[in-house]
Order: sequence, then structure tokens, then C-alpha cells
Amino acid sequence: MRSWSTLCAFIVVAFATCAAQTNVPYSQSEAEQFIKSSEAAWAESVATNDASVVERILAEDCVWVLDGRITTKSQAIAEAKSGPGDFLSNHLDYAHVRFFGDTAVVQGSEIWTRKGGRKGRFVWTDTWLRRHGKWQIVAAEDVSVPIKD
Repeated sequence: MRSWSTLCAFIVVAFATCAAQTNVPYSQSEAEQFIKSSEAAWAESVATNDASVVERILAEDCVWVLDGRITTKSQAIAEAKSGPGDFLSNHLDYAHVRFFGDTAVVQGSEIWTRKGGRKGRFVWTDTWLRRHGKWQIVAAEDVSVPIKD
């Protein structure tokens, strides 16, 4: 009987600890800085073949829609590892972050250059979620838009 009481007490404490960890306050300005720098790193990684950025910022259950094609985190990592393709550069143009509790909606754009001198931009919306004190993207949608000279 005593071990049953101990087990129940342990479970209650464990649940209370987990609940407390998810409700720990955070600094919006620090979170915004982290999110913006992560978005910039993801943009740069398109041309540098750095899959570690994708691994770090995409949640395991992330769904990314890129020009109408649905991509999972594992697919995004595999594509990042395979190389930059024809991208010569990709840079964050801007990112606007809005917070809704432990959710951040980020809208922005990137300017890219591909081989042959083609230029364009990605216009996107990313949804970030704070789970267990860690910010990650759970949903992303990007659209490629050519830049007309």
C-alpha cells in the first residue's frame, strides 16, 4: 500500500512539473530575436547546404508547403543535405513576428539568385510554437515569386 501511495505522489509531482515547464514565461523580445535570426539562417542555408538549420528549427511534426508541394521535416533535411541545387544566394529581406501566447506567426520574404542570373523572392508565412521552452516551426508555406526587371 505504501508503494502505491508513493507512486501516486510521484505521478502527481511529475505532471505538475511538466505543466509548470510549459507555462514558464518568456521574453518576447528575446523570442523575436531568436525567431528572426533563425529565419535568416534558414534563408542562408538554401544556398549553403547547411541541413543543421532545418534540423534545429523545424518541429518533428512540421508541415511545409513549398510552391504547392507538401514537405515533411525528414524530406526537408534530406533535400538540404543533397545540396543547394541552382541557388547561388538567398537572403532574408524582412520578417514580421506576431505573438499569440506560445504561438508566433511570422510573415516575411527572402530574395534569391539562381544560376543563370535569375532573381526572385520567396514570400512566406511560418507558424512557430513554443513547446517545453523551445521555439520551432510547426507549419510553413512559401511561394516563389519572380522579380521583374
